[in-house]
Amino acid sequence: QVQLVESGGGSVQTGGSLRLSCAASGYIYGFYCMGWFRQAPGKEREGVAGISPGGTTYYADSVKGRFTISRDNAKNTLYLQMQSLKPEDTAMYYCARARVGASCWADGLSRADVDYWGQGTQVTVSS
Repeated sequence: QVQLVESGGGSVQTGGSLRLSCAASGYIYGFYCMGWFRQAPGKEREGVAGISPGGTTYYADSVKGRFTISRDNAKNTLYLQMQSLKPEDTAMYYCARARVGASCWADGLSRADVDYWGQGTQVTVSS
């Protein structure tokens, strides 16, 4: 079955960096668009970054220039490099697989386009 397992979360101070990883299994990883979403307490889950099978990337305005999404299709792994972290980046971060037939984030980073989620990894940024 499809499994997405995140790792790499933690606690950092403002301005710090973290690298999240998502190990995918149970399907042909290289065929699917992948993404990262996050959810802060009391807020809706929002898209952070997305990437196509060929490496085209999409970012939320709030993270452009600070976060970098990448993928290694040989290792079935998705990454999110986060730099210049801010307290407002504090959230649970989720790895996501886009469903077949979705726009692959070209129409926006939408939860409606996701068919599988990971369990999440917590990122906490202190001031």
